[in-house]
Amino acid sequence: MRRGTMGFLTRSPLHFVLIALALIWMLPTVGLLITSFRPPGDVGDTGWWTVLAHPFNFTQYTLANYESVIFEEGMGRAFVNSLIITVPATLLPILLAAFAAYAFAWMEFPGRNLLFMIVVGLMVVPLQMTFIPILTIFAKIRVAGTFPAIWLAHAGYGMPLMVYLLHGFISGLPKDLFDSAAIDGASSIKTFFRIVVPLSVPAIASVVIFQFLWVWNDLLVALIYLGGSPNVGPVTLRVANLVGSRGQQWEVLTAAAFVSMALPLAVFFSLQRYFVRGILAGSVKG
Repeated sequence: MRRGTMGFLTRSPLHFVLIALALIWMLPTVGLLITSFRPPGDVGDTGWWTVLAHPFNFTQYTLANYESVIFEEGMGRAFVNSLIITVPATLLPILLAAFAAYAFAWMEFPGRNLLFMIVVGLMVVPLQMTFIPILTIFAKIRVAGTFPAIWLAHAGYGMPLMVYLLHGFISGLPKDLFDSAAIDGASSIKTFFRIVVPLSVPAIASVVIFQFLWVWNDLLVALIYLGGSPNVGPVTLRVANLVGSRGQQWEVLTAAAFVSMALPLAVFFSLQRYFVRGILAGSVKG
C-alpha cells in the first residue's frame, strides 16, 4: 500500500505536466469549436471564452453556420470529393506497399537490396520537382484534372514511406511461420494474405492513419493535379477559397474547419490503439 502511494506521489508531477500540456494544446481547438456555433454578432463583439460563463445557455449557440457552410458554400460537395479522393488514394498505395514490403523482406530475387534502397531513397525527393513532368504526362494521357490523376499521384508519393514502415514490421515476423507455410505448400500470395496481413494489422493501421490524414489535409497536390474546379476540389481547396472570400467571417471559417476535421478525427480515434504499436513496428527485433 505504501509503495503504491509513494509511486503515485512520485508520478504526480509528471501527470500534472502532461495534463497541463494537453489542456494548452486543446485550447485553440476548443475556441475554434465554440466559435463555429456562435452567431455572427456575438463573434464580432465578444471573445469565445465568454461563453464559458454560461456554458449551458443554448440560446447563444446556432447551427446556422454549419448549414450555410454545407449547403450554400459548397462544403458538402467538397466533403464528398475528398472522400472520393482519399479512400482510393489510401487503399491503393497501402495494398501495393504491403506486397512490396513482403517481397523485400522474405522473397529472394536479384537486386532486392538495391531496389529497396532506391525505393527508400525516393522519400528524400521533393514533391515540387515532380509536378511539371508528371503533370505533362497526365496531360498527354488526358487524365489531368480528374480523380484518377490524383489517385496515382498520392499513391506514388506515399509508397516509399509506407514500404519502409511496413518492411520494418514484416521483416521482424518469425521465420518459422514462413518455413511452415512453405512446407505446407502455401504459395506466396496465400502466405501473404493468411499470415502476413493478419499479423501486420498494427503496422497497416498506422500507415492508414498517415496516408489518410496526409491525403485528406493535402492542398498543394490537389491544386496542381485537379486545378481549382469545384466539381472535383476537396475540402482543403474549398476552405482556402473561403479564407479569401470570407476572411472576416470567423464563424463561417471555423464551421468549415470543423467539417473538414470531422472524418480525420474519427479515423484517428478509431485506429489509435494500433498507432503506437505501428510506430514502434520493427524497432525491436528478437
